[in-house]
Amino acid sequence: MKIIPHGAAQEVTGTCHEIQIESASGTKRILLDCGLFQGKRQEAAMKNAEFTFNPTEIDAVVLTHAHADHCGRMPLLYKRGYRGPVYCTYATRDLAEVMLQDSGYIHEKDEEYFCKHLAKSMMKCEGPLYTQQDAIDCMEIFQGHNYNDWFDVCDGIKVQFLDAGHIVGAAMIVLEIVENGKVHRVGFSGDLGRSMLPIIRDPAPMPPVDTLICESTYGNRKHEEITTAKHVLQDVIIRTAKRGGKVFIPAFSLERTQEIVYDLHVLWDAKGIPAMPIFIDSPLASRVTEVFMKHPECYDKEMYDRFLARGRNPFQFSLVKYTENVEESKALNENPGPLLIMAGSGMCEAGRIRHHLRNGIENERNTILAVGYMAENTLGRRIVDPEVAEVKIFDQFYRKKAEVVSINAYSGHADMADLDSYVYEVEHLKTVILVHGEMDGMEPFSTRIKQVRSDVTVLQPRREEVIEITV
Repeated sequence: MKIIPHGAAQEVTGTCHEIQIESASGTKRILLDCGLFQGKRQEAAMKNAEFTFNPTEIDAVVLTHAHADHCGRMPLLYKRGYRGPVYCTYATRDLAEVMLQDSGYIHEKDEEYFCKHLAKSMMKCEGPLYTQQDAIDCMEIFQGHNYNDWFDVCDGIKVQFLDAGHIVGAAMIVLEIVENGKVHRVGFSGDLGRSMLPIIRDPAPMPPVDTLICESTYGNRKHEEITTAKHVLQDVIIRTAKRGGKVFIPAFSLERTQEIVYDLHVLWDAKGIPAMPIFIDSPLASRVTEVFMKHPECYDKEMYDRFLARGRNPFQFSLVKYTENVEESKALNENPGPLLIMAGSGMCEAGRIRHHLRNGIENERNTILAVGYMAENTLGRRIVDPEVAEVKIFDQFYRKKAEVVSINAYSGHADMADLDSYVYEVEHLKTVILVHGEMDGMEPFSTRIKQVRSDVTVLQPRREEVIEITV
């Protein structure tokens, strides 16, 4: 058996891991996720444009969840000739339909921008990576499955989805592989979530596996307790409202936006925040929220008891307005504070948040509230970096005069303590393959595993490095 990381190898984005096995009917090739690379624009564009394998030779794709860095290249895979099945949970299928069409729209708009500024950007202009129609077309090969059910992927491989606790529909993958008459179990964490996150159920334990492909995003950091997030959010809103300012929250439209709205709803119910307008300036977030309401099977008991059992919508209350068009979005720049604007994207690399930041980052009354991970070389990372005094937005530099606050407690990723206990408790484990992490997080995680599980081999592969596993 061979495992080949085509992405998210010693980096965080572009998750795509290939498993090759020999079966009675020949070599079978399975992809675990097929995500977009993010970060430095030109470098990411080059990585995204070409696959390092032939898409037509892949037999099946198994998706963990609907974040772009895990499923964002599926329309391109389809466009390049892949016609096999894409297996995922039912909620992931519905979310992917929304997320991929939005991604296609962004690629179309990016291409317009690159063409307009070609001489300056020095980027090739050969058409968008894929279009909205490509995203629509590829959905014909998506197949939904329930958590915990085993199903056949291809000859010699069957799969089970388990709760990952990351976003709605997110799953860990367990593969039972038969090669040369022997059974080998491979686990893939996907993006491992955290316990006690609002809305969704906690991560399930990984059952006994021989090989574990494990994310390492926060392999060297501990998060704040999730219970502190709501209090920091409350303090920021009260403090900014007293200044008459605006709170800008760059938030991923999938999960993080819904988590923040949920906590704002709870705070408002408890009379814990002032009556200031809250604008969700993201058509994508509106569509994603609709999908959330279709999948109560993913919710935890607290969410159900507090809202759904009482016939209340957790994502809608009197202060909240979801903008419907570009005109409404532009008008927010003229609205006086205090108010709160939440918009995508979460790392400030695209979407409406960049327009709001451009208009508000130099106002000392305002606050920019980061509520998620900011990858290296993104605008979001530069904004939260205290060593950076000014940032470039739409080819113009702006001084960071607004207050900048980060809440790490909202992270949907396991922290170092979560990762440690997750790996330490897996039985029958022989090999751990660390992925989806930068080296400063991966190295200490690897060291800790070796210290506690001295019988386990720990690997940190580079992209395209072939790992051979003896079955």
